[in-house]
This record gives sequence, structure tokens and C-alpha cells, in this order.
Amino acid sequence: MSEKEFDKENLDLNTIVNYCKRKGFVYPSSDIYGGYAATYDFGPLGVLLKNNIFQIWRKWNVTSRPDVVEIEGAIFMHPKVWEASGHIGGFADLMVEDSITHKRFRADHLLEETGAVKDGSALTPEQVDDIVAANNIVSPDGNPLSKAKRFNLLVKTHLGPIEDESTVAYLKGEACQNIYLNFKNVLETTRKKLPFGIAQIGKAFRNEITVKQFILRMREFEQMDVQYFCHPSEADQQYENWKQNRQSFYTDVLKLSPENIRMRQHGEDERAFYASDAWDVEYKFGELGFKEIEGLHHRGSYDLDQHAKFSGKDLSYLDVERGNLRYNPYIVECSAGFTRIFLAILFENYFEEEVDDANGNKETRIVLKFPYNLAPFKLAILPLMKKDGMKEKAESIYADLLAAGISVDYDEAGSIGKRYRRQDESGTPWCLTVDHQALEDDTVTLRHRDTMEQVGDQGRVSVKNIKDYLNDKAFEG
Repeated sequence: MSEKEFDKENLDLNTIVNYCKRKGFVYPSSDIYGGYAATYDFGPLGVLLKNNIFQIWRKWNVTSRPDVVEIEGAIFMHPKVWEASGHIGGFADLMVEDSITHKRFRADHLLEETGAVKDGSALTPEQVDDIVAANNIVSPDGNPLSKAKRFNLLVKTHLGPIEDESTVAYLKGEACQNIYLNFKNVLETTRKKLPFGIAQIGKAFRNEITVKQFILRMREFEQMDVQYFCHPSEADQQYENWKQNRQSFYTDVLKLSPENIRMRQHGEDERAFYASDAWDVEYKFGELGFKEIEGLHHRGSYDLDQHAKFSGKDLSYLDVERGNLRYNPYIVECSAGFTRIFLAILFENYFEEEVDDANGNKETRIVLKFPYNLAPFKLAILPLMKKDGMKEKAESIYADLLAAGISVDYDEAGSIGKRYRRQDESGTPWCLTVDHQALEDDTVTLRHRDTMEQVGDQGRVSVKNIKDYLNDKAFEG
């Protein structure tokens, strides 16, 4: 099977799910107890990839910009927050129930899967009931469905020793509310002037009715938000700027194929009532098709207006440059789902190729062609053998690179060919092999993941130059 014969276009989710568990990217949470629906743990390789994504996102959105700062907000907030934001009254999906088994389903998903509607996200309960009746739609088990009703997605809990209405609290349904609550604090402590943004990577929790499609839809997840505050007259232009910014981030920075990325504008019936415009960044997840990975919203001043109203606090901005004009800024929101980006990167870089093994026989090589800055391990250290001083030499190089802050793996188990394949599966760009010659002249072989060829002078690189080589000649891609 050559790379051309590998059906990348229709890569299926199960292939990625099995790969993630086998290689240590993502595990089902509580797996020894049979798992726990829509919750997942990140394994060793997954955490490395996750941290790389966060680092790249921060560099692009925060540390390379003079106009954006970052905060980290608490998971628990005052219950009034969710009343002001509209989550208690309006943060709900429509649910239908199997009248026999009492299994519950998201109405829009069920209608979309049966082909009755293309997008059911904006339907009312009455519209759902009419569509179910007109199309004789039944549950997946073949039983009649209940009338549609709203199901609030906030995860409700209690804080304190007594469980009553006075101790009700909610896990945050979206991460961005911390940013609005801290707008004035950030303004006063950073002395920023409009326009400026506040960024946050934060946890969010949703009491989903039905969960499926691996980490595309989870009950506990992380959002990567930028809320950009500006004068109302500048909001349209800033909105256009951020639309271009997000397109560039995915194609130029994360190196996702332009043909796999598209921008989709919300229809009037699906965007929030306070938003004047909204777009989704969508990625093509193989056979699953295009799914949202980030939302861009022209939110106006709604959020600051609401929190000022419910808290009784003045959240306005004093614009000295506009003659001491005081107003609540407009907000341009960029809100990305971390796990969806994580999954998109796996889909983008997963390949299966037919190659020759050491004996000239054909075998399938699974390779993750991560860009260097995303790769969990940048380099793997492989002693050719565990004797004659090669193991000790390899361990010394390994310790030196770790001390330099480079993410490096060490592998001495099995043949060199099998170890190369393991590193290819992990997405490691370079493999350094310590052989007999390394003990003589302090040079090693450095194999490139994608070409499977050795680089350097006559196929060898001096040990003392490895760090510079990784810093200056990291593989292109």
C-alpha cells in the first residue's frame, strides 16, 4: 500500500481512536471500570502534543502580540454569572426520549441522522414534534419518541456542607465568562488601552444528552478563547482582522491543509440573538466530514452590559482619546475547542505507507508527519546495541539533551528497524543512532522520519552539533 493508495480522504474515526489508545495519546477515562461516557485522559504522548498546541496557540495569540494578555479563571463562579449570561434560562438542547427504553437523545442529532433535516440546531420543540410526526421517526431501537423538551446543559452541583437551594453552584458551561468578569481588573492592572484582548485557556463542562464521536464531543473539555475589546466603530474591522487571523493560524501555523479548512457563516436562525455575525472554522475529519473547531462571534457589548446590569457594577471604559467618552466596549470573540484541534492535527498527519523492511519485504509503515514544533518528541536516542559502551554513550547524550530542555525519547528494545517504526508512529522527526563509530569519533547517524534517510556529512553528525542541528535545521514541514 503506497501513500497514494492510502485513503486519506476517508480516514475513519475508529482508526484514530485505536491509534490514540495504543500509542498513549488518549485513553478512555476510568478504563479499568469500563470507562465513563465522554470523558478521556491524555497519555504521555498526548500530554506532550497538548502542551505543544497550547504553546503554539499562546505564541500566536498572546506572547507575540502587544495588545493581548492572558488570564486563568476559576472553574466555580457566582451562580449569578450564569443567570446574567443567559445560560440558566437559555443554555439548552432539545431532547426526545424512547417511550419504551427511556433512552434519551438530542433531537437535532436524531433528525439529522434520519435525513429529515440538514441542521436541526435552531428548531423549537413544536417544530421537532411536527417533523417527527410527519416523517414517522422512531428511536434507534425502533420505538415511539416522546415530545421534545428542553434540557439545560449546565452541570449543577452544591458548594458547602448543606445541599439546598442556597448552595447551588454550576461548573462553568463556557470558559470565557471569567474574561468578562475580569475586564475591569485587567484594565486597571495592565493599563491597556482599547483595542486590546484578553486570552484564556480554560475548562468547561456540559451535561450532554448523548455523547459520541470520541473527543469531538465531551462533557469536560478545554476552550482556547480570545475576547477582543474595541470601540463600536472599530468592531467590524477588528472582526474582519480576526477572521483572517484564524484562517492563518490553522493553515500557516498548525499546517492544516487549506482544502481541509473552511469558514462557514451562521444563518440568522442559528446565531445568538445578540450577535450581529458569526462564523465557524471547520475542519474535514476524514469520513466524518467538516466539523466546527472554532467559533468567531461579533458579540457587541452584550456580555459587559449583562454583567453590569446583574452585578450593579460599572464595567465601562473611559476613552480619554475620544474626549473622555465612557462606554461598554464591543467584543470580538474567537473561541476554539482544544480537543477538536488536537483531533484535527491527528487526522491531518496520520499516514500509512508501504515500505521495504530490512530484508526487502513489503510492510506497512504508520507515520505521523507532525510539523517539528508539534511533534511530542523531537528526537529519539537509539543505541545500536546495549554493549561495548554504546548504551552508556547513548544514555549520556540522552541526559545532555534532556538537560537542554529538548523533548527526547530513549529506546533500546528490539531491532533498530522496529525502533525506527515505533518512532515513526509517534511522529518523532529524528532518530539518532549510537553505533561503534560513535565511540571512536563522537559522530552519530541522524535519520529523518519522512525521507527515512540519514543526513549530515557522509550520513553522520557530530554529537557536539546535535543541539544546534535541532535548533537550526529542524525538518521542514
